[in-house]
Amino acid sequence: MSNKQATIDTILERRASAILRTNDMELARDAMRAVVNGGFRMIEFTLTIPNAFDLIAEFASDDSLLVGAGTVLTASDARRAVEAGAQFLVSPVCDSEVIEAAHHLGVVSIPGTVTPTEMMTAHKLGADFLKFFPAQGDVASYVRSILGPLPFLRIFPTSGVTVENFVNILAAGAAGVGFVGSIFEPRDMESKNFSELEARAKRIQATL
Repeated sequence: MSNKQATIDTILERRASAILRTNDMELARDAMRAVVNGGFRMIEFTLTIPNAFDLIAEFASDDSLLVGAGTVLTASDARRAVEAGAQFLVSPVCDSEVIEAAHHLGVVSIPGTVTPTEMMTAHKLGADFLKFFPAQGDVASYVRSILGPLPFLRIFPTSGVTVENFVNILAAGAAGVGFVGSIFEPRDMESKNFSELEARAKRIQATL
């Protein structure tokens, strides 16, 4: 089994990713550590975080974690992220160069898509999963509607996902879900309430 296939299988098994975006590297480290302590084993650092590549390298040294890079916008970003240890690359848009770079680097690509046409285009370009972003309205119903005629797509919503609705989204057929502000709630980040981040992560993992 290739490393890439092993990553795909792990994503399908773990089903939930913790996605962090902040302007403070130390806060990012402490907040992600709290969520990992709460049971998350699939995590993503967006490249908008200062020194994000260092954080990716630090957490990727833990073999129990599947670590990805988010907001990957160029082939150069893709290479640097993989060199740091990222095993999957996530983008807010569908960019053929980034998807191709992920393919050549042997890692999983998850480009951003909204419409059925965008999803099918990304799939044909070789994307392994399809980030549903930005999401609006009833995410579960939208995923179910897309998968009706296109059941082979691996849709991975990362916005509009909450502690309250993620079970319904997975039941609708989503390959996985990404938690952003719904796990790293702004008030907890601002007050550095890491114990609450850990507790919230535990509640999510207990429901998976």
